Amino acid sequence: MEISYDEIKKILPHRYPFLLVDKIIEIEPGAYAKGIKCVSGNEGFFQGHFPDRAIMPGVLQIEAAAQVGAIALLKGLEEDRKVLFGGIKNARFYRPVVPGDRLEMRCEIKGRRDTMGLGEAEIYVDGEKTMTCSISFAII
Repeated sequence: MEISYDEIKKILPHRYPFLLVDKIIEIEPGAYAKGIKCVSGNEGFFQGHFPDRAIMPGVLQIEAAAQVGAIALLKGLEEDRKVLFGGIKNARFYRPVVPGDRLEMRCEIKGRRDTMGLGEAEIYVDGEKTMTCSISFAII
């Protein structure tokens, strides 16, 4: 099952410039999602990060992966629930993300209680791991 950009906007409250998922290409509601972000040289953050060598900030990579996890969680919850970013642990970056990269973001939900969710996220570019982290979500 795929979820389009327009459908993602109905699920997440984020908007430009902070909606960082272009499409969901796989989803198991409440358990797992895989999403895509196509990184363009026109992204606003590249103006200052860095003018001489454009690199996507790590915090935005984590946010993008967390949005994929939030979609997985929200598709498994009642419609009136919301998901907030709760925390990050063990973030590791393996290579820079640059304009032209197509991020394949995966987030597996490892645990969920009424008000909390835990996920393991990874990002790949051309099959090469670029980022991993553990994410916690607050469910409201």
